[in-house]
Amino acid sequence: MTALPPSSSQSRKGYFTDAQGICLPSVTTILNATKPPEARAALARWRDRLGHEAATRVATTASRRGSGTHRQIYRHLKGERIACPDSIRPYWNSMQPVLSEITDVKLLEDTVFHYGLGYAGKVDCVASFRGVPCVCDWKTADAPKGSVERLHDAPLQIAAYCGAVNYVLADQAFELQQGLVAIAIPNHPAEVFWFEPEEMLAYWQQWEQRLAEYYRYRRRFLPRTRTL
Repeated sequence: MTALPPSSSQSRKGYFTDAQGICLPSVTTILNATKPPEARAALARWRDRLGHEAATRVATTASRRGSGTHRQIYRHLKGERIACPDSIRPYWNSMQPVLSEITDVKLLEDTVFHYGLGYAGKVDCVASFRGVPCVCDWKTADAPKGSVERLHDAPLQIAAYCGAVNYVLADQAFELQQGLVAIAIPNHPAEVFWFEPEEMLAYWQQWEQRLAEYYRYRRRFLPRTRTL
């Protein structure tokens, strides 16, 4: 696997700090802060429909399920052979067809810093899928999404990670242009969304707009903190 410059773990919620103490907002933080009004309204309606306690319970369950599936995939791609917990086995089984086509793993759950644009994130995986290098993002769901639109900000997320990886590995003549979102679904093969360079460029441009919006907001309303 590829060795990255030394970094540190997440210093406080929503931010990552590198070995020199430079603190940058995470991709998730930026996307959440710049979520379009219609997306916020849809989330609010969902919470109202379920009720606060039920919505919190669903979100917590989904988060634990996702974290467990990520851990299992990470250990598998590291070459470890461990038992799969029963609670995530349906999702693990769903992801098998995708994992069987993953080769040449370069990064796994690594934090990447884009100092040029001022953001950071933890990328699930950089590897080759069906022989093509790409950024991989693993997700779980109870039913197929069916369309890219229902992925919400996931394409922007992988475009952001792709840009950060290319920034970090620029001196190694390594450039990513494709992205993969694989969604594990119980009793169903994982749903695969593959993004070609033209699509990734379009999502990258959307990501740049959201990033600029985030920093405009921060300059206006938030106290200054050390970043770069």
